Amino acid sequence: MSDATAGAVLREPADDVLDTTAIGRYVRWLAAERGLSFENYDALWRWSVDEPEAFWASIWDHFGVRGSYDTVLASAQMPGARWFPGVRLNYAEHLMGSDEDVDQLAVIAHSQTRDPVELTFGQLRERVARARVGLRRLGVGPGVRVVAYLPNIPEALVAFLATASLGAIWASCAPEFGPRSVLDRFAQIEPTVLLAVAGYSYGAKDVDKRAELATIRGGLPTVRHVVAVPYGSHQLDGALAWDDLLAEFDPLEFDPVAFDHPLYVLFSSGTTGLPKAIVHGHGGVLLEHLKTHALNLDTRPGDRVLWLTTTAWTMWNILVSGLLHRAAIVLFDGNPLWPDRYAQWQLAADTRATLLGTSPAYLMACRKEGVEPAQRDVGALRTLGTTGAPLPGEGYDWVLERLGDRVLLNSMSGGTDVCGGFVAGSPWQPVYRGELSGPCLGVDVTAFDPEGNEIIGELGELVIRAPMPSMPVRFWNDPDGSRYRSAYFDMYPGVWRHGDWVVFRERGSCVITGRSDATLNRGGVRLGTAEFYSVVEELPEVADSLVVHLEDSGGGPGELLLFVALREGASLDDGLRDRIRTALRGELSPRHVPDGIDEVPAVPRTLTGKKLETPLKQVLRGRPAADVISADAVSDHHAVAVFTELAHRRTQR
Repeated sequence: MSDATAGAVLREPADDVLDTTAIGRYVRWLAAERGLSFENYDALWRWSVDEPEAFWASIWDHFGVRGSYDTVLASAQMPGARWFPGVRLNYAEHLMGSDEDVDQLAVIAHSQTRDPVELTFGQLRERVARARVGLRRLGVGPGVRVVAYLPNIPEALVAFLATASLGAIWASCAPEFGPRSVLDRFAQIEPTVLLAVAGYSYGAKDVDKRAELATIRGGLPTVRHVVAVPYGSHQLDGALAWDDLLAEFDPLEFDPVAFDHPLYVLFSSGTTGLPKAIVHGHGGVLLEHLKTHALNLDTRPGDRVLWLTTTAWTMWNILVSGLLHRAAIVLFDGNPLWPDRYAQWQLAADTRATLLGTSPAYLMACRKEGVEPAQRDVGALRTLGTTGAPLPGEGYDWVLERLGDRVLLNSMSGGTDVCGGFVAGSPWQPVYRGELSGPCLGVDVTAFDPEGNEIIGELGELVIRAPMPSMPVRFWNDPDGSRYRSAYFDMYPGVWRHGDWVVFRERGSCVITGRSDATLNRGGVRLGTAEFYSVVEELPEVADSLVVHLEDSGGGPGELLLFVALREGASLDDGLRDRIRTALRGELSPRHVPDGIDEVPAVPRTLTGKKLETPLKQVLRGRPAADVISADAVSDHHAVAVFTELAHRRTQR
């Protein structure tokens, strides 16, 4: 049994860590090529943030990025840092391997819709070459937007790499998203090409998406071409067939672009309006993912990298980059809990995964239900990654007891905003019970109090004090940068405020307790409140609404609670509840379906019209309303009393 003390050391780095791991290879290279030596990870991290130009130049040189540079960091101002000016490169070129890799396994794809698929680097290169020709035939070139309504399947990877090879811009949504969620994202960037499937299987359920696709197509007037990817039993009419897109072959080429040329657009959760359209560049993503995979995840040539994700989450983009280190990536589409809780362990066993990335909620559910990973052959695992939410200490205990200290439990936290991590573990760091091991290399991360003072041992705002290459190039449709500055630099000028509450220890480890804004976190997936309201409040009976998520301290999914103020004459009966759930499931996703729906006479708002999401969440958790809500700042303070009563009822259950 492990030590149950919070923050206890559960695993120390192996004695031979610098001889056997990717981070060890990097440290030995620094000694041989730069004359630098480091006693431990903390010393390496300190150098990486004190000497950012030397650090990021070492990442470029050690991992053999194609192209030369004269200047690493032309301006360190935030926002507006300028990295590697004058450089020309292409992210996709670095994933595609070389003539020596043609027979090496690149992709292992498992699905509940069709049989498994495997591709070598040679086969992947050929398909990307064909897709490149096809997309170019459709008018795709530098700056043109290509969007995908696709599952996590090889065709999505192929289309993405072909798009990137042309200098075009990619964005994707998972087909579980309803039309409103998709259009809120894709319509912002005015795409030219849409790739889509007509349906898929989710466990034993057949899902037909043709009606939703018709709505999506109708809401994207700039789309000139729709490409139908064959998947499942349903057919998409009036679209170019995938095989026709890939009909012609030319040798694969890659258009060189500037370091900050847009690679893809990732979308925030849409908490306070439309999702932020975050533009990431070729060079920043390349360097960040070379670093993350090797130095945090210990990804090596010949490994098999499995992270349970969809194409709508930044972890898909990180997963794909496993190819940078000549590892095979494992793509999975379907219900990750079907037919039972063993599903993810079985998938890891079937694919001989060396890295399994999953959610804290899944690990805690396995613990609660008595799942024994050793009943599946997961002996190839070296790293168990987890992100999306904090993993409680009991989860750390369970992993250690079931997998032993041979497997590194690597709890990570970062964001879509940087398509990478801020704090994480590595083979050269201890694993602390219930805590993230420490800052990522090259990330000057700490906690600030409201006045902008660094604090240790106290809860504060997670901030980044120096630029990272993978910080956004810009937001889409933000010509003067005002939305970008407001998103990250409004509280501390010149310092990135991410929006997480965090406590850092003296030793560098930390605990993230949740978001400091109103974003909901359900099963490790962030959900935006604005998306709920746009659907719920369109129903004729609903005048106003408010949604809160009460997290489970044990690591479970918690409770998602929806409160509705109804129009005169309407009543919240079972029929209306069912229609609300159906609308949220269909327009957004199954994760948006609330656990409870209650009626309130009104939704309390500030005098400027903002819903009191965070204060009312605290009231529902038992805080006195007077402690968190000023009566003078609320348009209808009497409505707050209803939430106090609801909180009282919850305590009486």
